[in-house]
Amino acid sequence: MPELENKSNDAAVGAAFNDFMRAFEAFKETNDDRLDQLERRSAVDPLIEEKLNRIDRALDDNRRVVDDMALKAARPAIGGEAPRSAASLAHRSAFDNYVRKGESGALADLERKALSVGSNADGGYLVPVETEHAVNRALRDISPIRAIASVQQVSGAVYKRPFSISGPVTGWAAETGERTQTTAPKLDALSFPTAELYAMPAATSTLLDDVAVNIDEWLAEEVRIAFAEQEGKAFVTGNGTNKPKGFLDYTTALNSAWEWGKIGVVETGVSAAFPSSDPVDKLIDLVYALKAGYRANAHFVLNRSTQSLIRKMKDADDNYLWQPSVNAGEAPTLMGFPVAESEDMPSIAANSLSIAFGDFRRGYLIVDRIGIRVLRDPYSVKPYVLFYTTKRVGGGVQDFDAIKLMKFSAPG
Repeated sequence: MPELENKSNDAAVGAAFNDFMRAFEAFKETNDDRLDQLERRSAVDPLIEEKLNRIDRALDDNRRVVDDMALKAARPAIGGEAPRSAASLAHRSAFDNYVRKGESGALADLERKALSVGSNADGGYLVPVETEHAVNRALRDISPIRAIASVQQVSGAVYKRPFSISGPVTGWAAETGERTQTTAPKLDALSFPTAELYAMPAATSTLLDDVAVNIDEWLAEEVRIAFAEQEGKAFVTGNGTNKPKGFLDYTTALNSAWEWGKIGVVETGVSAAFPSSDPVDKLIDLVYALKAGYRANAHFVLNRSTQSLIRKMKDADDNYLWQPSVNAGEAPTLMGFPVAESEDMPSIAANSLSIAFGDFRRGYLIVDRIGIRVLRDPYSVKPYVLFYTTKRVGGGVQDFDAIKLMKFSAPG
């Protein structure tokens, strides 16, 4: 039966992906008509524009459906990855009794034996490890920045690390030649505090009494989207106060005047737009503003409306800059680099930083404190039972040379 179900899922994903590819071909054909009309008479039939916009919206909707189906098909069941220890099974059973019935004695005993710091009846109880892994895996799947950034797990409230701004002096010398003394590298002390992220799903007594419902899966499903939306926004625009510091919140500087501690920007030269002549050149400038060592693993990050505009652009060889993924669930590409679509990126406007490009694995660090806690509240909103679920997350730029931004502004 599982094999038949997997085949059915694969067939559904394949059919949805084929629909998406047909929509993209229709988009290219309609956009070619639009460009042809612009070349011939400097105006476009409004019906062509309307059709193109309709197909563009359908293209995004189809791709989202394909990606969601591919993620669901690839997602393993909670607890199905590896055999669990006796302690893990005991914790899961005790947690299940706490969530369903409010019985906390066994769970408190287990955490006391494990010396779990900060896990008590007032602060909530740690969820089973499998549930924590399921939530974090789901966050990675649906949070665009988490999917491309570095992630560090910590046991404390703050993660500190030195970062080498400039390496030590090196050189070549003959086997018996004199070596000059090298200088020490310049280090910057980076600190990434974690802040509390919470969600409060509600359940009915009927759901909790239903033994056929997997409580771990229900809880993971309820909190993953809420967590992903909040942290996704913070990783992009967060101000660092009781939340991660987003890469758009750092001081910027023209890339020609870039210095450590700032994010380099490339200006389009036109306020709130690409230049009308050779707009592709600005994207090329953005790509080559990044050093070669970072470009190998670089991503574009932009929102849906910006992607829609760029999707209509062609290079000098009449090829579309934006290309769909080859396989379902994979990212589309722009100029050969994968695209991470984040609706938290600003739309194009005067002086907006609407496109990011860089190696986010090296450039942005997400810090997860180990442990997700749940506090059961059957009193506040009767007859519902609330589950105050928290995790601690931090984040910030760790390599200021690894991320570049495009600023839609006039020079100066």
